[in-house]
Amino acid sequence: MTLLCVAPSCDRAAFTMWKSIMCSPRTAEPVQLILLDVLGSWPEHSTFTCDGGKTGVFVLAATLVMWKILQVPCVPQMVTVYFPHLLVHLLFQVFFSTLDMPEEVDTFWKGCQQQYGLATSPNRFAVRTLKSLLCQMEHEDVVLAMERKRGWDTLLCADTHHYAVGLLAREISRVSIPLCSRIARYLLQLLNTLEPRWELPALAFLVEVLECLNLSGGSANRVLQILSRHLHSRCRDRRRLALRALLKLIDNPSMREKMWSLTESLVELLCDTDGEIVSMTVTLLSFISRDKDMLIGSSIALQLVEALLPLFDHDNSQVQLLSILLFQTLVSLPLEKGKKALKTHARQSLLPLFFHCHDEDGRVAQASQETLLCVAQFLKRRDLEKVVKKKKLWKFTECLLADDSSRAAEHLRQAMPYLESPEEPLREAAIRFLGMAGRQLRGKKEELQLICEALEGTANDISVADGSLAIQTLYILQAVERAGYSLLDSLHDQLRRAWRTRPRLLGLGWLRCRSCAEC
Repeated sequence: MTLLCVAPSCDRAAFTMWKSIMCSPRTAEPVQLILLDVLGSWPEHSTFTCDGGKTGVFVLAATLVMWKILQVPCVPQMVTVYFPHLLVHLLFQVFFSTLDMPEEVDTFWKGCQQQYGLATSPNRFAVRTLKSLLCQMEHEDVVLAMERKRGWDTLLCADTHHYAVGLLAREISRVSIPLCSRIARYLLQLLNTLEPRWELPALAFLVEVLECLNLSGGSANRVLQILSRHLHSRCRDRRRLALRALLKLIDNPSMREKMWSLTESLVELLCDTDGEIVSMTVTLLSFISRDKDMLIGSSIALQLVEALLPLFDHDNSQVQLLSILLFQTLVSLPLEKGKKALKTHARQSLLPLFFHCHDEDGRVAQASQETLLCVAQFLKRRDLEKVVKKKKLWKFTECLLADDSSRAAEHLRQAMPYLESPEEPLREAAIRFLGMAGRQLRGKKEELQLICEALEGTANDISVADGSLAIQTLYILQAVERAGYSLLDSLHDQLRRAWRTRPRLLGLGWLRCRSCAEC
């Protein structure tokens, strides 16, 4: 430490001393560990020199020492032994010298530039040292691959640093899986103590080399603990990387079982505004929920079902597809408690699923139809089940509204947003639904006024066909409302209600003529 302090620019005499120290079997390892400790700090190191001095140039001075040692024909054995640690700490140095450049460090570096004709900035010099380290370890292919993909330039920008670290990890994994494993193990040790600003790059490297790790015993718990912490991060990139890592680990049976503890955190992520994060979260939850060896708790299942419903109308079609399929899985699960609440959510899903049966994306339309059938069976709605099975979706609306006219207003509220759907078939289905709902709401001026205003707004739809349908539906509803109830209409409604309740009435001897009831 005194040597770093009195000769930070590593002149000829200092370098001779460093070379002697690093080549001595007795001193090489402890001195290498001290240099690593210094390299891991920026801008100041916590260790004082023997005379009590302290300076902010220790980190850069240690980098300079390592660069000069890497230029000798025979690199000390300790450099090879601690190669993963050196690589990680040099990446630290690149990042922090890009973010922060104290005045004393800048002054020191200008002197080094004059003495050695070095790179223009400390972060570029750290990259140069990193390249030298890789070449000395016979990984020139990695250096060249990073050059071709402009990875070194990306590494020098604080906003893109973590992308370059991930790229470096992928390139190293192509040439040496054992080396990646050693680096990943070291990162696992550091991730609980790292400077928070470098956690993102460390996580980016770890995600790319997870397959190289032996995740048995304590390592699996440590990885899961780290990923769980980043799921709650405010940083979108950290959440995204944590999810990527979990998706990579989902095929590992022991890890999938441990992931069950993350279900509640994953459900919270379904409200994220980032479509990619939501898509990965739904995918992960699908894998977990479909594991036959795991039983989903009723409370978690209900939270998940409730969170999935808004995703049916997500802007991302992949999110729509995955959420609809996962909803189908959950409705099919046997729950010990909360069945009543689940039925409430299932009823709320009927109309959105019906509309998405008309989706322009064929996969979403197919999944919606299959899920709609599953929900109808779960609710024991044989009328709806029959209509869906026969693919007579035009009858679905009538059956849904006829079952309980008191829910017509709620269905109306659900249907209104689909008038503004970017997909023409969904807007058409919504117009037709409003026409059917209007017939059920005859006499209710407030609701009818709402429907008429919505249809008037749709009259100028970009689709001529939808605009014409909206105008036609509006005229019919206005004509029906003006005419009011006729005696025949009233009788017809009474007979239809009687037919729906025929088991009870037949038992009382009130209804004997089935043919009359079906008219």
